[in-house]
Amino acid sequence: MKQVTILSIESSCDDTSAAVIRDGLLMSNVTASQKVHEEYGGVVPELASRAHQQNILPVVDTALKRAGIDKNELSAIAFTRGPGLLGSLLVGTSFAKGLALALNIPLVEVNHLQGHIMAHFVEPSEQYRQTVPSLQGIEIQHPHYPFLCLLVSGGNSQIVRVEAYNRMTILGQTIDDAAGEAFDKCAKVLGLPYPGGPWIDRLSKQGDSTKYPLAKPNLTGYDYSFSGLKTSFLYTIRDMLKARGMTTVDELAERIPKLKEDLCASLQKTIINILLGKLKKAAKDENISEIAIAGGVSANSGLREALIDYGHRYQWKVYIPPFSFTTDNAAMIGQAGYYKYLDGDFCSIEAVPYAKTRI
Repeated sequence: MKQVTILSIESSCDDTSAAVIRDGLLMSNVTASQKVHEEYGGVVPELASRAHQQNILPVVDTALKRAGIDKNELSAIAFTRGPGLLGSLLVGTSFAKGLALALNIPLVEVNHLQGHIMAHFVEPSEQYRQTVPSLQGIEIQHPHYPFLCLLVSGGNSQIVRVEAYNRMTILGQTIDDAAGEAFDKCAKVLGLPYPGGPWIDRLSKQGDSTKYPLAKPNLTGYDYSFSGLKTSFLYTIRDMLKARGMTTVDELAERIPKLKEDLCASLQKTIINILLGKLKKAAKDENISEIAIAGGVSANSGLREALIDYGHRYQWKVYIPPFSFTTDNAAMIGQAGYYKYLDGDFCSIEAVPYAKTRI
């Protein structure tokens, strides 16, 4: 029987990534990140799309070489169609179309959010494990259907009920800002580099999470809101500056020991409590004890530890993806694409990317 070999491409934001999956095993996963956005404190869409154009050919070439695969062995090209930045998505979509046409093989479109959830089913080959020390000797546990997935990233905060790779229902989602966005914007207020989430995670380990109480939203159901929390964080700092007649956070930090560490710890604890409070309610109402997290914010150490603690308390079976599969990467797109290929679920060469969508 001919082997099924999928080349996948991810270009939804500021990471250009390509991966190769053969018969369900990950053979390679290559990502080029863009440092150009750091000086702007956030992703600049035009700069992101230009960087994708520069990166995509060498990234795909490297992924194929590391997998030991010739392009003529490919069965299909899977690509992220959306949601994401349109300029960035156009680069990946156009490349996927061109290569599929040249090789006369089918195209498989993948929803970026479904890809994040399917990261839980990526099975690294022994060949790939040898290139990633953190994966060596580790058995990756895969969730059993149905399960709940807390999908948290810079652009999304959702609780998703997952019945199958292609059957998912959003139970709740943010009505304004996402958790990752709250981390990054509050980090910017503190003068921390972009992306701010990892910096807040790092500083929070040295801080007192009870030092600065912050406002929590009062929403019914499973939806999230983080705009009020950002405002509360900003007003807390504003009031301290005003009380001391200062103008910058750095001036304030010179006077108040561990100011940034305590603010980071308080912010992180509040965001985690908001996220897991809704997840706990959903798990109880849906009577589901298989619980997973996905997305870039799932790399946050505080969230991981808190979820494990909730698992012990409420008898959940918790699934946390390896760090290398939390941020945007082509392995997750390839996994979803592999399942769609097996079902013969291909897309037209005329498919165009989309910026926003629901699962």
